[in-house]
Amino acid sequence: MDKLTLIGLAVGLAGILSGQILEGGSLSILFQGAAFLIVFGGTLGAVMVQSPAKVFVMAVRMARWVFVTPLQQSPQDLIHQIVDWSAVARKEGILALEVRTAQVSDPFMKKGLQLLVDGNSAEKIREVLSVDTHSWEQIRWQGARVWESAAGYSPTIGIIGAVLGLMHVMQNLSEPGKLGSGIAVAFVATIYGVALANLLFLPMANKLKAIIMQQTDMREMMLDGLTAIANGDNPRLIEIRLQSYLD
Repeated sequence: MDKLTLIGLAVGLAGILSGQILEGGSLSILFQGAAFLIVFGGTLGAVMVQSPAKVFVMAVRMARWVFVTPLQQSPQDLIHQIVDWSAVARKEGILALEVRTAQVSDPFMKKGLQLLVDGNSAEKIREVLSVDTHSWEQIRWQGARVWESAAGYSPTIGIIGAVLGLMHVMQNLSEPGKLGSGIAVAFVATIYGVALANLLFLPMANKLKAIIMQQTDMREMMLDGLTAIANGDNPRLIEIRLQSYLD
């Protein structure tokens, strides 16, 4: 669980609600189901129209990464594993790594290790895994951009909600006593639109991009390590090179 995300949302909401109280306003007026439905539903519909089905599904799946960081091997453990493989390959030959493929759970690393065991050159391994990394990265970048787009649509949909609320108010001009509260409720949709964009959608998109960059760096580290083993580099040299990613 990413505690910083939860703390950030709590601090943001607390700041807004506390400001409303200090200004003498009522919290109950901020909770309007109809306004939320207009903004959230309208924004969701807009991004669905914009995105191909595969990208939209990927974006929805990636949303949980903001709160639960995807499990992956730590960079230091990965370096130790690659250095261990290079030592085995140097002493016993590349084929000795075949038994290690069954112990690898990461599909990308498993593919790279199998290419290495099959006797492919470093250039071929880099060529195949670079294409794999590019495809993996592109679909996830598009998924992150879905949430970035939602941050763009949300405030505009909020304005639509406010206009709809004002239209409802104008239909009840015969009751002047209710105009003030009616107008206030109408503008809640604008608050929802701006708040969702700046407290949720845009931060989600940026955090997802950061996670994608971290995972891409891990793949680059794996790729460099495997090609170094294929070239027969010294295990100590491989370790120094991979440590540079951490520095």
